[in-house]
Amino acid sequence: MSLYYRPPASGRAPLAGGPVWFTHAARLTRGAAPVIVPADALPAALLELLTAPRAPLAGLSLDRPRLMGVLNVTPDSFSDGGLFNAPGTALAQAVTLAREGANILDIGGESTRPGATPVGVAAEIARTAPVIAAIRRGFAGPISIDTRKAAVGRAALAAGADMVNDVSALGFDARMAELVVQSGAPVCLMHAFAPPETMQDAPRYDDVLLDVHDALAGYVETALAAGIAMERIVIDPGIGFGKTLEHNLALLAGLSLFHGLGCAILLGASRKRFIGTLGGGLVARDRAAGSVGVALAAAAQGVQILRVHDMADTRQALTLWQAAVNGVST
Repeated sequence: MSLYYRPPASGRAPLAGGPVWFTHAARLTRGAAPVIVPADALPAALLELLTAPRAPLAGLSLDRPRLMGVLNVTPDSFSDGGLFNAPGTALAQAVTLAREGANILDIGGESTRPGATPVGVAAEIARTAPVIAAIRRGFAGPISIDTRKAAVGRAALAAGADMVNDVSALGFDARMAELVVQSGAPVCLMHAFAPPETMQDAPRYDDVLLDVHDALAGYVETALAAGIAMERIVIDPGIGFGKTLEHNLALLAGLSLFHGLGCAILLGASRKRFIGTLGGGLVARDRAAGSVGVALAAAAQGVQILRVHDMADTRQALTLWQAAVNGVST
C-alpha cells in the first residue's frame, strides 16, 4: 500500500527551500483518513525532497513565489482570445506584463480551452516565434513557449525562448522530449485528464489528489529516463484540465503534496471557470479578485510559479502577503 505525505504550511522545516515552513505532515493512504505526523518522522529521502531548494529556472531563483504572465497570441483562448493575436498588441501586452511585475512570460499560440480546435504547426509558429523574438529584445527574464509540438518549441527556442510549457507532459509529440534534452531548456509537465477536445467529458478519478500525484510522478520518471535532468523539470497539476469544481478544489487544498516529487510546482488557475462559479464573474476578465485569492492560497503552500493574467493585482497582493507574513517589507 502506498503512503503519501502532504506537509501543512507552517513551522520548522523549509518547504522546497522557500519561505514557507512546516512542522508536521499529513500521511495519506487511499481509502483511509489522514494521519498527522511530525516532520522529523518522515522518511529521510522524502524529507530531503520536501526541503531541498529548487534549482533556478533559466537563471531565475525560486526561493520565493514567481509570477508567470500569460500572453495568448490566439483568436480563441478562453480569457483573452483575440486581444493580443496581432504582433503589435502582443508586444505591447508583454511590455505591460513586465512593467507590472512578471518574472516569466508564457507565450501560447494554440488555445487549450475545453473543446478547442487544434492548430497546425505552421500557423502556431507564425503566431509565436516573431512575437518571442520581439519580446526577447527588451525582456531579460525567462520566456516560455506554451506548446505541445516539438517543431513549435524548436522555433520558439531559436527565437529566444528559454523554456517549454507542455500541457501534454511530452505525450502529444514524441519528438518533444528529444528537443528538451538537446536544447537543455527547462520543461513544465502538466496533468490533463484527456486532450482539450474531450477533457471535460465526465472526468473521473478514484482520488483526484493521489491520482494526479501518481500521474505526475510517472511523467517525471519518463522525463528522467529520456535524459532530462530533475532540476529542469517543473510540474503542474492542471487545474481545469479534465477536472470538475470538486476536483479543482481538492487539488488546491492539497498542493503541498506535490513538493514530494522534488520538482518546482507551477499553478495555472487564473480566471478559470470554477472561480466564476464560486465567486461570481460570468466573464473571465471579471475573475481577477478570485484568481488572486487562489494565487495567495497556492503561495501559502509553497508553490514556486504562479501563472496569471492579472499581473498588477497579483503582484500587489503577493507583495503585501509576504510583508504581512514576514513582518518586514522586501
